[in-house]
Parts: sequence; C-alpha cells; structure tokens
Amino acid sequence: MTNPCHRPHRFRLLLLVLCSLSLGGCETNVEQPAPVAPTEKLDGRDGRNLALDQFRPIPTLKVASHPLTRAKFPVVDVHTHMRYKIGPKRAWQNVDDFVEAMDRNNIAVCVSLDGRLSDELDEHLKLLWTKHRDRFVVFTNIDWRGDGKKDDPATWDCQRPDFARRMAIALKKAKEQGASGLKLFKSFGLGHRNADGSLIKIDDPRWDPIWKACGQLGLVVLIHTADPAAFFLPIDERNERWEELHRHPDWSFFGDEFPSREELLAARNRVIARHPATQFIGAHLANNPEDLAEVSKWLDTYPNLFVEPSSRIGELGRQPYSARKFFIKYQNRVLLGTDGPWPETRLSLYWRFFETHDENFPYSEKPFPPQGFWSIHGLGLPDEVLQKLYHENAANIIPGVKSRVETYETAN
Repeated sequence: MTNPCHRPHRFRLLLLVLCSLSLGGCETNVEQPAPVAPTEKLDGRDGRNLALDQFRPIPTLKVASHPLTRAKFPVVDVHTHMRYKIGPKRAWQNVDDFVEAMDRNNIAVCVSLDGRLSDELDEHLKLLWTKHRDRFVVFTNIDWRGDGKKDDPATWDCQRPDFARRMAIALKKAKEQGASGLKLFKSFGLGHRNADGSLIKIDDPRWDPIWKACGQLGLVVLIHTADPAAFFLPIDERNERWEELHRHPDWSFFGDEFPSREELLAARNRVIARHPATQFIGAHLANNPEDLAEVSKWLDTYPNLFVEPSSRIGELGRQPYSARKFFIKYQNRVLLGTDGPWPETRLSLYWRFFETHDENFPYSEKPFPPQGFWSIHGLGLPDEVLQKLYHENAANIIPGVKSRVETYETAN
C-alpha cells in the first residue's frame, strides 16, 4: 500500500494534522504548504490585476454620433418571442405596453415564434389578437416529446412511425387557425434525441413530410441551427467569447457528445436542397455571421433560403465593409429580426446600425458587452435596401404580413 504521506499536495495539510495526533505513524518532516495570501482585489487599480468581468473601459475616441429612436421606414420584426419575453420581471409587462413601443419605433408587425401546436396555439393567438390582430403574425412549433418522459427519449412522440404524418395534419390545422409559419429551435439537432439516446439528425428523412407539408401549405420555416462559432470551441484563453461562456458554460457545445457546427449546418442545408418548394429563413443570419462568404454561397445555391440578423448585429458590426456589401448584394433575401421584445434602447441600436455610418458604438444596452468584447460600426444602407430589409421582403414571403403592413401604413 502506498505511504499516505506521499499522496498529492492538496492532502498534505490534513496529513500533518493526523500525524501530529500520532495517527498512522507518518513522518513529521512533510513540506509545509505555502501560506495562502488574502484574496487580491482584482479591480485593476494601483498596479493590481483586473478581473475580466470588472473591465469597464470608457472610450476616449471622439467620432460623430447619430442615435436614433425610430426606424426610418415601417419594420416587420420576423423574430420575436412574445410568450417568453413578455411578463413580470421582463422587458415588457404586457402586450399593450410593447405595442406602444412598436408605435414609437415604427414597427408595423412582429412575428411571434412561440405558437405551440394544439390548444396552446389558440391561447397564444388570443393573447396577441384579441386587441392587436393587425400587429402580429404567429409561427407554430412542433412538440417532439409529446406526453413522453423527459428522461426517456424512447417514449417520445417523435419515435412513433406516424409522427411526421400527424404533424403534417396538425400543421394544416394550425394554418387554418391562423399560423403563418413553423419555427424550429436549436434543440432540433442539439437536444432532442432518438430512442437509443443519440441526437436527432436535422436531415433525417423521417421529417421530410413536415417540410413538404410546409411548402404545400405556404408555411415559412424559420430554423435556428447550431450556435455561434465560439460556442463549439474550447473554453480557454483563445476563445474570443470566453467571458460569456464562463458565465454560461451550458451554452458550450464543444466535445464529442455534440455534432460539429459544420455538420449541423450542412444537415440543415441538405433539407433546404431537398425541399425547394418550401421557404426557409435561417435564423441569426443562418447562424454563420462570422463567415459571410459562406452564407453568400448558401444564398447563391438555395433560392428558397432567406436570412435574418437577430441578435447578431454584434458580429456584423465589427465587419462593416463586408456586411454592407452583403446586405446590398442580397437585398432581396434578408429580413429584419431582433430576437426581442427588447427594451427600446436595444431596438434603437438596430436602427442606428442599419441606417447610419456611426463608428464604435455598443450593440447592446447593457453596460458590459454580453456577446463579445467589441463595439460596432454602422452600415448606412441605402433607402431602397432598408425598405426591403425592414418590411418588403417579409411581406413577400410570410402569409399575413403584407395586409398588416398596408393597414399600418394607411393609419400612419
């Protein structure tokens, strides 16, 4: 048996105490651990180190500033979560308050992506449409688990042979109820599992009847696939979003237990290719704003693919030359999304980003950059591009949007 006095350093202090009590016959000449210094105040002052989460730089740069409080043209926000972001302790207490903010910001229509299939869709439509039917359209969601046990994927509804057929029928009913599209969350590919515990594949042929039904019904599919590139890298000193991942380690998808980001995006693209009659919107700029050249290839390859930039102006705004060229070149394929409802200070940053040539301004209203240590620069898009981005493209592909925009423009 190994002498306990030879165990790793972290146990030596305990062993010294035991030895002093003559327990175990250990030698008493074990090296004493170095005294622990009081915790250093990591405020960066007086020569001290600075903790990353305490970094609050105040720019000394003096440049022109043109803050905006209202979009130049009516906006259709195609990416909002009215179920999850409205209520006590959130940005907005109720729908009425947010509609007033929409008026102030020139937002004509919001697309809520939270209309779950079944009776919950009716409840969500009632929430939004009882007083504000002309201001909202709703996308529905698929319940992959059904009444199955959360920790037993073998019991989930999606394992049944007729699942896709039944979902196609449910989507037809949702269309009749008033739904305009289908939203897929990132758990499709990164969370939902097969009966054997493996992750469901996005391009599994079992789901083809769902995508086909959406095309036949005219339901647009807004799909969130994968996540930022940094989330698939090790959380180490080289990761540019280390601080964010340190706060949210559960956001990391690095490791063998997850598919690679490239694999997930390729699987999504195969679905888009197999269903040319179905319109797809790639959420968060197809979740690849870090590589606009690659997104450009996708748009050139798949005419039924559109993109929207919700929660990604932080990525786009640090590459303003490339981003401006991208938005101008693909002006017929990009829709406006914010991932809100946000406070109005966040909304105003979207208008400033797209409409001005301002330099070095924040992409969030929060005092600490929540998604990367950088500021952004405006794109100053031409009016004809802004109008397509803000509402014309959405009106062309999402059922129910065009008439609502026309009603809003008539009233304003």
